[in-house]
Amino acid sequence: MVATTGLVGLRPDPDAVLRVTAPPYDVIKEGSALEARLRAQADSIYHVTLGPEPRAALDRMVASGALVRDDEPAYYVYEQRWGDEVRTGVFVAAAVTDYAERQVIRHEKTFDDKVKGRVALANATEHTIGPVFLLTKGALGEVLERAKAGAPLYAFESDFGSGSDLTGIASRVWRVLEASEVGAAIQAVLGGGPLYIADGHHRYHAALKNGLTHLLAYVTEGARILAYDRVVNGVVPFEQIRERLDLTPADAFTTPDKHAFCLYTKQGTWTLPAGKVPDDVVGRLDCSILERELYPHLGLKHEHIVDPKHFDYYPESALDEMQAAVDAGAYELAIALHPVSIEELMAVADAGLEDSEVVMPEKSTFFSPKILTGIFLYRHHR
Repeated sequence: MVATTGLVGLRPDPDAVLRVTAPPYDVIKEGSALEARLRAQADSIYHVTLGPEPRAALDRMVASGALVRDDEPAYYVYEQRWGDEVRTGVFVAAAVTDYAERQVIRHEKTFDDKVKGRVALANATEHTIGPVFLLTKGALGEVLERAKAGAPLYAFESDFGSGSDLTGIASRVWRVLEASEVGAAIQAVLGGGPLYIADGHHRYHAALKNGLTHLLAYVTEGARILAYDRVVNGVVPFEQIRERLDLTPADAFTTPDKHAFCLYTKQGTWTLPAGKVPDDVVGRLDCSILERELYPHLGLKHEHIVDPKHFDYYPESALDEMQAAVDAGAYELAIALHPVSIEELMAVADAGLEDSEVVMPEKSTFFSPKILTGIFLYRHHR
């Protein structure tokens, strides 16, 4: 199945890891407080992933000692801890194979025009910067706990302000040599079955288009999916269609039960139950039901989903921000959904093996917490 090897390339000096690491490029909104904070930090990997001169930024960070070269193949076991929860995965170099080989299984469609920037970045820096987030059904956790018995290479807590779900996450990272007993065990588990893309479909597609043999991947056995909630401006105002809907007043704007939706406007908060729930793996998802049952009333069509004049998206951890956007008049309606389960996601991915048109709807999952960028920069080869 999927071949993995240890990583070679660049990693932060332990004293610089807090300065170097940053959220993934695709959750850093242009003009946001988060972007301003990262731009002000000279050693932030932000300057490589989103800056105007990525190679110059990378060379500067190497020259300053913020990044150090590591040529001994190793796996990096990565623990994230928040509150009472913990998630452990591992950074590896995963073989890049065509989807038809069924070694890496996707659940989203990918588009060539969306990967041009990532291909250009890889070519300019000769490194893969941001990892693809993969899931395994193998018993990986047991092996990774063995790796955590020793002292970590990095131990730190991130602070990116209120604009990131990575703020307050405590991270520990252990370096495991590929040639070690635990390294061999990691390789054996990951080679025992296919890997599912959780997040980073376009990063994987960029590696395919770029002819890379391996890419930087983060693999874990389990993951937390938050609902991907949305704020909406309909073509038809919500107040004009409200009486047509089976609404029940709600006490608060919260994440609803499965097959129900919580709606917030300046005029009030309601629960809207789903109508008929079909059996097919995509149609039964709440985001699919919402598109079928509510959007037509608002005059919204599928092409509106990615139009910021009509939609913006937030993880369920940002319900207060959604309410603020409605209260400020930027959007008319906020909608909270129940999160998709891992089982639902894998069911869609497995169905897509037989029919490539079977994919998850856009903006249907938000994996949290995200994976820090900058813990390792993989020196790729072709």
